[in-house]
Parts: sequence; C-alpha cells; structure tokens
Amino acid sequence: MALPLVVGVDGSESSLRAVDWAAQEAALRGYDLRLVHASLWEKYEGDEPAVPLDAGSDQHDMTEQILRAAATRAAVRQPEVKVRTEGLAEDPRTMLLHASRNAVAVVTGRRGRGPVQELLLGSVSLAVAAHAQCPVIVVRGSEAGIEGTHQRVLLGVGDPDSAGSAVRFAFAEAAARHCVLDAVRAWRAPARRPTDHPLLTGDTPYQLAQRARHLMSDALRGPSRAEPDVPVRPVTVEGPARRVLIDRSAAADLLIVGARRRHGHFGLQLGRVGHAVLHHADCPVAVVPQHGP
Repeated sequence: MALPLVVGVDGSESSLRAVDWAAQEAALRGYDLRLVHASLWEKYEGDEPAVPLDAGSDQHDMTEQILRAAATRAAVRQPEVKVRTEGLAEDPRTMLLHASRNAVAVVTGRRGRGPVQELLLGSVSLAVAAHAQCPVIVVRGSEAGIEGTHQRVLLGVGDPDSAGSAVRFAFAEAAARHCVLDAVRAWRAPARRPTDHPLLTGDTPYQLAQRARHLMSDALRGPSRAEPDVPVRPVTVEGPARRVLIDRSAAADLLIVGARRRHGHFGLQLGRVGHAVLHHADCPVAVVPQHGP
C-alpha cells in the first residue's frame, strides 16, 4: 500500500493553509491525504481556532469538527484526492512523529493558535521538522510562494552526508511540477589573515569556489540522470548559506534542505541552515532527513 501524505491539523488558519497546500501536493504526486488532529494540541495552542465550533462542544466533538472542516476544505481544493482523518487524545509532537514513520511526508502550518503571535515558527512544527523520519514540509511564506506561481523549486545543496535524500526529493518535486530546479551551493572565504607563513596560507577563494562546484556536480549527477527532463540551474555563491537561501526563497515555490539524522542523538537535528530557513524563508520549506550512524 502506498504511503500517504500526512497533515497536522489544529483548526488554526495556518494549518488550514497547510491542508490547501497538501491537497495540491497530493494531486501532483498521486498521494492520499491523511489529516490528523491531536486533541492535546490545546497544551501548546491556547487561542480559539479559525474553524467555527458548535457551542458546548466537548473535546471529542471539537476534534470531529476540526477534522471535518479540514477534510471538506481538501475535497473542495482537490476532489480527486482520497482523504481520511484521524483524531487522538495525544500530544501533537508525539502523534506527528509517530505518523512520520509511515508517511511520504508530513505537512504542518507555520504556527498554530498560540497566544505569542510574534513567534516565527510554532514549537510543534519545529520539533517535528527536527526529528521526523520522513520529509517535513512547513507551509510558510508569501502568497505567491504558497500558491506555486514562481514555477521554481529551490534546493540548498549541503554536504555529502546530508544532501543525497534532499537532492532526490528536489528532482522529484521539480518533475511533478514541470518546473525549473535551482540548485544552490554556498561557500565562504576565510577572513583575511597573514600569508607569509606556510602554515597560515590555507585555501584561496578560487580553490573554495572550485570545491563548491565539484561538490555540486557530484551531488546532482545521479539524480539528474534519473530525471533527465528536469531543467537544472546550478549555481555556487559566496556567502552564508542561510542568508543566500532565504534571499532566493522569495522567487521559489518550495525550498528544500537536507538534515542529518544521527542515531542516538537527542537534540535538534537541523543545523543552522535548516533552523534559519524554517523561521525566515519566503516560501514553503521541506526538511529532508538523511539517515546515518
């Protein structure tokens, strides 16, 4: 049985926009949708939901109403996509991380219904992106990016130990959307330092740029052969990777980065780039795990 696309739904406007995005994604990729709601979301999100609820509803009724509204919205958006719903009295992080074991991807909104509206990313979305076993897409950014009007997928090509799965995911997305894949590898020149001592010379900017181009070429070679119809525009740029990707996300429909998953490592497994783009990118962000020791 094919794995579904899972969407975390809490009744917020942000999660409903995630449902819209996921319905479109499911139609493009031929996935079923599984909409999930954890009733203990109230532990994290205290405000009233965007979904109208009947007066006097208990927790079970609220869950049913939230899921029904989300399913109806998905059906209106993409009536051909098969949708099923599931509500559990469970912590949302636990529920979504468990769901990620049997999903092609997990989709969440930028933030939920919490009272701290200035937060750039909800705690549930951040935790799931940091630990899920499958790709996690956080639906955020401008209207143009969310609606997919740019016809561009943006890939941040990271180091070899975290890039492989993300590159393959990016090619599949660009192929499904029939759009351009912009692949970007950033590099940094070291600060100026004395070079009259042989041990202090280091690599020149030219050598660093060449190395970035080689790493880019190696990362793209196999997936490019597997998806020969995807137009690819590789570029190497001097500068901080997080700043380069955030700036370029304004002209993209989806930004894809890799994340190394280390067994037995407990803390956030995103890295600086993944953390930054999840908070600041101007389009939806996909964090694709690369599993390893």
